[in-house]
Amino acid sequence: MEQKIHQGRNVKRFREMLGIKQEALAYDLGIDWNQKKISMLEQKEVIETTILSQISSSLKIPVEAFQNFDEEQAVNIIANTFHEGAVANNSGYINCAINPIEQLVKLHEEKIALYERMLKEKDEMMLRLEQVINKK
Repeated sequence: MEQKIHQGRNVKRFREMLGIKQEALAYDLGIDWNQKKISMLEQKEVIETTILSQISSSLKIPVEAFQNFDEEQAVNIIANTFHEGAVANNSGYINCAINPIEQLVKLHEEKIALYERMLKEKDEMMLRLEQVINKK
């Protein structure tokens, strides 16, 4: 059975990773948006591409991330990387095509890069919000 990707949940995950509240996203999306509408949107399994494009532009995350990210699949890939014999066999040497330690280091480096980018985006968003507030 094919696992469906929940685009609304992905919007919520990425928004929360960036530390952005629903109200702030709604404000950034424009006058037609409010916190309740963002909450309802995050419950939708499939979101219209035009709306995903607006959110993508606001959060500076590719539309494809919302459409393709499957947390369960990512967890399964990581979990299945480790199995008996993958680390060592009776001879005492590594017996695997993929070194799990290298994979973890690579994953960690990718996470750090993503978090650094997200922090930079958050700082830019805060600066934009401060500029909007100071103009009033």
